[in-house]
Formats: sequence, C-alpha cells, structure tokens
Amino acid sequence: MSTKPFTFICGEDDYLVSEKGRAWFKEQAKDIVDDLSKETIDGRAGNIAEVEQALNRFTSAVQTLDMFGGRKVVWLKDVNFMANNQTGNAQGTLDLVDGLKDLLGGIDPDAVGVLITAHPIYKVRSFYKWVKSNADFTLIEGGKDSAAGLAAIIHEECDKAGASITRDAVQLLIGKVNGNTRLIVEETRKLVTFVGTEGGAISDRLVTDLVPNFGDADFFEAADAFYSLKLDWTLEALRRHFFTESESRPLLGSLQSRNRLLIQLRVLMDAGAIRLGGRGIAKSDLEAAARTYGHHFGEGAEKSNLNVFTQNPWYLGRLAQTAAKVPLKKLVDFQIAFTEAFEAIIARPNEQEEVCRELAVKCLS
Repeated sequence: MSTKPFTFICGEDDYLVSEKGRAWFKEQAKDIVDDLSKETIDGRAGNIAEVEQALNRFTSAVQTLDMFGGRKVVWLKDVNFMANNQTGNAQGTLDLVDGLKDLLGGIDPDAVGVLITAHPIYKVRSFYKWVKSNADFTLIEGGKDSAAGLAAIIHEECDKAGASITRDAVQLLIGKVNGNTRLIVEETRKLVTFVGTEGGAISDRLVTDLVPNFGDADFFEAADAFYSLKLDWTLEALRRHFFTESESRPLLGSLQSRNRLLIQLRVLMDAGAIRLGGRGIAKSDLEAAARTYGHHFGEGAEKSNLNVFTQNPWYLGRLAQTAAKVPLKKLVDFQIAFTEAFEAIIARPNEQEEVCRELAVKCLS
C-alpha cells in the first residue's frame, strides 16, 4: 500500500486515464464487502457552482468513516476543471481546488484510499506541482501523437482475442478513428469479433469495409484507394462512394489536400531533408527541416495542408510511403487533373461519378 496520502492519475487521454483509475479502484476495493464504503463521485463540472458541489460531495465522502470501522475507498473521477478552460481558469475554481490541499494532505491511507483522476490537466498550475510531490502520482502520456502507444493497444486487444492484424491495418485504423483511444479499443473489438478467435486476420481492406471515419479524420476509402495507385480498387471504391453519396466535391477536396502534402513531402525527400524509415518519418528530421524551411510557410501554427510542418508526424509517415513511389512531376500532374475534375463537375453536375472515374483512369492507367 502506498505511503502517500492519496493517488492522483492524470493525462490528456480520457480513456487511458479512466482505465488506469478503474484498475486502481478495483484493486483497492476488492476486499471491501460494504458497498457503501466504495464511493465514486463524478468530477465533471461546467461552472464554478458545479465544481463546488462535486468537491463538497468528495470532501464529505472522504471525511465520513466506515460505519463498522473498516477501510473505505473514494474515487473522484473524470475531473475536468483542472484543465486550461473557462471553468478551470476561473478564480473561484482555483480557490476551491487550492483548498483541497489541507484535506488531501491529512488523509490516512490506512483508513481511506483516495483516488483523483483528471483529464485534461494544465501542468503550469500550482496544484498540479503540489500533487506531483504529495501524491502517488501518475501522468499518462499518449493521445493522437503517440502512434506507437495506440498500436500497442490494438495489438493487445487482438492478442487477447487470438486474432492478428497487419501493420497497414493498424495504421489505417488509427487514422480512421482520428487517434481516439476509446474508439480504437471499441473498433478493434468489433473487428476481432468479426474475424473470430481462431487465428482470424484483420487486413487493411477489412478495416476499410467495417470502420467508419470519425471526427475530422480525412480518410475516404476512395482517396485511400487512389493513393494506393491501384486502379481496380479505386474504381470499386468510387462505385461504393456514389452508391450512398451524390456529391463528389468533398472527395476531390480530400484528394487535393493530400496531394498538397505529398508534393511538399516529395520535395523535402528529394532534397534529403527528411528520410522515410521503417517507422515512418523521424520527428527529429521534421523538426530539423522545419528549422531550415519553416519560415517559407509563415508563422501560423494551425493545422493546414498548405504547411507540412503543422501535420502529425505519424500521418506524414503514412503519406510519405506514397510520396516515395510517385515522382514530383506526376504529383503535379495529379493536382492539375484534380482542378480539371472540379471544372468538369461544374459543367456536368449530373455526371459526377463519371467524372471521378475518368479522373482515376487518367491518373492511374
């Protein structure tokens, strides 16, 4: 049992933080028979009044001892008012959180086990620095920029079910769910259920067929097919796209946006500024290239397909596999063809599928 008075788990990824907290709570509560001695308090709050209500319930739970003198466990979960947001930045919230120090510092862990899970967390605050020194503290790194961690979660779920998954399928799955850990787990479980538990294999094609696009992820199947440079798959994907959709502009926009990044990547690769390795593009290579060439793209840090250095390194590594196969001149030809296709659908608005099929044949034949 920890010698610290309480446990604090935090991070940017709500799923990872919650799962870590759930495991802690289950372990701490396993020998406690009385359900009243196992309390969870919802720490989500949208304003100062709700922060005060949550902390009052938490304080009461911590200070109320077990009726029969046994140990109890209290979990303040899903705290969102320690973040850099309007509620978290309010002076009333800061005062209420700061007032927790006396309560938390005086807890006897032999009498009551206390856990706080918070996501996201603003690390510059004095309370954050205090809990690092005074709690059994865990910061969970992860999220969208941790492709290796997300891939490990996918493989873990597959291993538990006795299924396998290809490297391309892992990368595609991460992209389709926009790096959301909770969705990655749920979609992986769906996939392993589909293939069965007796050596079933998950391919990138299966991910394409069964996993929808979430959030702002830019993953049309037809765009994936086009940049695989496979004409048959592209034509089949276009048929599926237009079976449910009548509009081609979002798809053409996706093709054009990726192509802009591919052109930038190909130029950097040809210049020797970045290299494509077994794990994609090294973050250090991108940072070095940004120091050398970044001023040409302006000072804006917002994500844009006009600035390759604002993109996720994992996503760029995936695109670079295509950039390595296609000469710069051909990528420029693609961009011209996309523009011509936009003009064609304006002239032939009732023949958008035909325009896209002509585009595919022209570029990929």
